[in-house]
Amino acid sequence: MQSRFVRSLLSLELEERILNAGALVAVASVFLPWISGEWLGGEMKTYSGLGFYTSFLGLAVFLLNLFILLLTLVPLAGGPMIIRKRYREIIRLLISAQSSVLVLAILTVLTKFTFDFSRMEVRFGIYFCLVGTLVTLFESVLRFLEQRRNSGQELFHHPEDHEPVDHKETLIAPPPPPPPPPAPAAEDHPLYP
Repeated sequence: MQSRFVRSLLSLELEERILNAGALVAVASVFLPWISGEWLGGEMKTYSGLGFYTSFLGLAVFLLNLFILLLTLVPLAGGPMIIRKRYREIIRLLISAQSSVLVLAILTVLTKFTFDFSRMEVRFGIYFCLVGTLVTLFESVLRFLEQRRNSGQELFHHPEDHEPVDHKETLIAPPPPPPPPPAPAAEDHPLYP
């Protein structure tokens, strides 16, 4: 079972693997330090994405990127398709866009907080999360555009377009057309009756 899952995971398209890797980085970076420094009482504090004032937004980023991962991993593990294939790319695009906007909002809040408290600093976890969500967003846009292009081609698909063409036949000149039929015999008509 596990080897079949790994084989099917490795057989994914490159774009799909990059998209899921970005979502995985975003999920994992929620647990990394986002802000740290000396708090008001003089003690050192470090907060992850789930432990500061922005914890609700960090939880939303975690759940959105986890859903993007599950869209791929559940069918590979033998489970049902969560969303139909026709709607999967648009859902991924919307979710990854929402996740990117939330991470940017969190980053602005943390940056403003570090301006107010000079001994606090933004840490590397939020930057990893930002990179992961932006990679996911970029690949989602590419996959969505590819799906739209393919659906347009399927709409105007003709079976003759994909038949192999024998170039030897196209290089030979076509046979000349047959000669025209003979003209009917001319009748003698007197000019004056």
